[in-house]
Amino acid sequence: MKLSPHFSLYEMYKSREADRLGIDNEPKDKTIINNLERLCENVLEPTRTYYGISFSPSSGYRCLELNQALKSKDTSQHILGEAVDFELPSVDNYELALWLKNNIYYDQLILEFYDKDKGGDSGWVHVSLKENVNRGTILTINKLGTHIGLIK
Repeated sequence: MKLSPHFSLYEMYKSREADRLGIDNEPKDKTIINNLERLCENVLEPTRTYYGISFSPSSGYRCLELNQALKSKDTSQHILGEAVDFELPSVDNYELALWLKNNIYYDQLILEFYDKDKGGDSGWVHVSLKENVNRGTILTINKLGTHIGLIK
């Protein structure tokens, strides 16, 4: 099932960890599928169009069981299909986060585990988007903790 011209439902819930653990991570709830479609249309498609690079998210929807297996919080927006983690081949993740900050409507934008000393492909970018009210929060999470704003 296609959620947008370049992204499928499968891409948004695929998980090697779920496969390894025998967890069915496919969303059945229409609200979750609608949330994933919103992410594809409003975050992933504009990013793909701007950069002209084909890519697949590293993490989208996570059922509660998978989310707990990954030791993530039960309040994660991934559980609701409202969050996606991704990076682009040959694009520095800090630069990607900066572009998203200036061009995409979001609830949270988080640059996670980026290390300028290790190069632009370290870490990943997390973007969440809600149906209605979005906070517009920007954070950097790294080995030193959680910080407000984008930190290189």
